[in-house]
Amino acid sequence: MILAGDIGATKTILGLFSENESMERPFAEKTFSSRDYPGLEEMAAEFLNRSKGLPVKAASFGVAGPIRSGRVDTTNLPWSLDTDSLGKALKVPIVRLMNDIEALGSGLCLLGPGDLKTLNPGDPQEGGIRAVLAPGTGLGEAFLTRENLRWRIHPTEGGHTDFSPSGEEQDALLRYLRGFSQHVSWELVCSGIGLRNISRFLEDTGNYGEPLWSKAASAGHDITPEIIQAAMERRPPCSLSLHALEMFISILGAEAGNLALKVLATGGVYLGGGLPPRILSLLEKGGFMESFTSKGRMSRIMENIPVHVILNPRAALMGAAKTGLEIIKK
Repeated sequence: MILAGDIGATKTILGLFSENESMERPFAEKTFSSRDYPGLEEMAAEFLNRSKGLPVKAASFGVAGPIRSGRVDTTNLPWSLDTDSLGKALKVPIVRLMNDIEALGSGLCLLGPGDLKTLNPGDPQEGGIRAVLAPGTGLGEAFLTRENLRWRIHPTEGGHTDFSPSGEEQDALLRYLRGFSQHVSWELVCSGIGLRNISRFLEDTGNYGEPLWSKAASAGHDITPEIIQAAMERRPPCSLSLHALEMFISILGAEAGNLALKVLATGGVYLGGGLPPRILSLLEKGGFMESFTSKGRMSRIMENIPVHVILNPRAALMGAAKTGLEIIKK
């Protein structure tokens, strides 16, 4: 058996996979609230104890944060992980840590047509570079290159590069966030964290009335689900929440276009993470693609780049399992 995990700041999905079965069919799977546990060792031990003590040959975990020499301090979760400690605690002989966006990239080749929603069909080039952006709690970015018969994944920390605003309202957002942070990155405006920052910025302008999530915000809760619900499910929608989502989508489109241009992603751009599937109907309305293609003289090139939303929430888990399987077959 292979133990695989998709470790996020909000939730963690663990699964057991058989080397003789498809990665789409885990032997066991469970979703945990990440902050309910002091570390991955305790969470994974609980999961394995529930799984009848099956022998595990290898463990492979996708983690939000830069991996160095088998160690990582998670970016938006107070965990420190290293392969040696995990191996000893879980009694697993081989442990691999990878960036969570690397796990998502590894899972791309396991997805079928029903796992994707196309925002722009474009003109995909066979073997062309693919770009991946995953706005969840934070913002992950990576790209994939074709080498012989395999895809090589290049994880990045592009979400922490400098935010570049477009238009007067985004200029004001940048000035607002500089009052709280010396460095305003794309992650601070293009993630779950970013959606909350945009919403609070709009609230403080006083132009949109009383938001429907003020009490939850003052209580220190994660208001991201409330913002999305107020914008997309209430009738009439909360004007502040809806405008916050529209700003978020415009910013996401701009940064997706930036990454696509930097790596020349003629093989397509893939939007993963927890947020895009939840706001799919707004992504389809055109604001995303307008920002994505608005690149001056490069706009014609951008129109030819395919853009897809990853709908399968287990794509990163499957990618981590695939990596674990490759380890034991070497």
